Amino acid sequence: MRIRSRTVPAGRSASSRRRTEEANRDALGRVDLVLGCGDLSPDWLCFLADAFGAPLVFVRGNHDRRGPWPAPPQLPPPSRGMDERSLPGIPIIALPWPTVDRDAAPHNEQAAWGQFLGLGLGRLLRPPAGALVVSHVPPRGAGDTPTDHYHVGFAAYRLLLDRARPPLWLHGHTNLAAQESWRVRHGPTTVVNTTGSILVELVSPDAG
Repeated sequence: MRIRSRTVPAGRSASSRRRTEEANRDALGRVDLVLGCGDLSPDWLCFLADAFGAPLVFVRGNHDRRGPWPAPPQLPPPSRGMDERSLPGIPIIALPWPTVDRDAAPHNEQAAWGQFLGLGLGRLLRPPAGALVVSHVPPRGAGDTPTDHYHVGFAAYRLLLDRARPPLWLHGHTNLAAQESWRVRHGPTTVVNTTGSILVELVSPDAG
C-alpha cells in the first residue's frame, strides 16, 4: 500500500482549487473511488467525484448539518455501516459522526458504542479481512488529540481497530497542527488523517 499526501488549504476559493485539481488530475492517473471523511462541502465533494470520474463514498462530520444536509441533491446518500459494494473485493466500514442526525453535535461516547455494536455481532467476532475503515473521528490513541475533549478519539473505535486490525483507517476531524504526523502506525494498521487530501494506492501483496 502506498500513500501520498497533498494538502489543499481550506481557505482557497473553489475556482482556485479547481485549477489546481485540473492541473494535477492527469498526473494522478486513474482514480477508482473518491472517499470523504466528513466536514467537506457538498459542492466540493461533487466536484471531486466529477473531476475524477469516480464513484463517491463519504461519511458526514460534526459540521455536516443544517443547510443542505442531510440530503444535498447533488450527492449520493452518505455512507454508514458496512459497505461491500463500492470497492469490489474490499469491504468498507463507514463511521460518520455518531450524533450527526441530532440538532446538537456533542462528543458522545455512548453513541459511538452504538455504532460499534450496530456493525453486528458476527462481524465483531469475525471482522472482514482487509477492510478499509472510513470515519470522521479517529480511534482513541491513534491520530487523535487526547488533550482536547472534543477531538479525542472514540474508545469504541479503538476496540474496532484492535479487533479488526484493518490495513488502512482513514479519518478527519483532528487538526494536523496538533499532530506529530498525518499518519501513525498501530500494529498492522496505517491510520491516516486525510485533512487536505491524500492519494492511496492499494497494491496486491502478490505485486511484491
